[in-house]
Amino acid sequence: MAEVLLERADRVAIVTVHDPDRRNALTLDLSEQLVRAVEDCERDDGVHAVVVTGTPPAFCAGADLTALGEAREEGLRRIYAGFLAVAGCALPTIAAVGGAAVGAGLNLALACDVRLVGARARFDARFLQLGIHPGGGMTWMLQRLVGPQTAIAMTLFGQVLDADAAVARGLAWDRADGGHDELVASAVELARAAADAPRELVRTTKSSMRRTAVLDEHAQAVDTELTPQAASIGTPEFQARLAAMRARISGH
Repeated sequence: MAEVLLERADRVAIVTVHDPDRRNALTLDLSEQLVRAVEDCERDDGVHAVVVTGTPPAFCAGADLTALGEAREEGLRRIYAGFLAVAGCALPTIAAVGGAAVGAGLNLALACDVRLVGARARFDARFLQLGIHPGGGMTWMLQRLVGPQTAIAMTLFGQVLDADAAVARGLAWDRADGGHDELVASAVELARAAADAPRELVRTTKSSMRRTAVLDEHAQAVDTELTPQAASIGTPEFQARLAAMRARISGH
């Protein structure tokens, strides 16, 4: 059965696109389920970070070709909806990519804040090879991550990045050895700092990083961060952690 699975592991949600027989290709239904999974994570105060993955052997082989072949503008937006929900998620997101991320599957990986790769990871734009223009903001996301030269090599010249090349080019943060379970466990461990921090602080920090990423001046970033930093100093969570640090320093 094709479905999006949602598990929780100590304040980290694991969202899995599960349709291994079809290499987790995004149907309209799976895209809608992905939207709902992200919404569930954002509503759940017990979730501080989200790991997105696909059941082996692939991460996500792209959009379902039947849905893609019948789509026009509105249909394309329905296909986009799942990975756009991930891109817009207010919580930190990590893609655990253990196999091929192709087309819309590449978009799903790009939509996450950080990518962790397994040995069999492959990042393949493949739009031109299918005779279709890139969509879903792929060219924007890819160029911002890897720069124009690598983005052009992947998009126009069909170059595919394996796990090591993805890390070397800045598309992935790191490589995790072992199988799929070890990859997901490594992603959950990477999420640990966000999981252990106050949830609202995690959300506001991610929001500030999105805002400062498009600013031109350091002074603008200082002003952007000032109000939420001052607010965080007044929270009970900060005061409790400050008291604990003072106690450790004083030896009491």
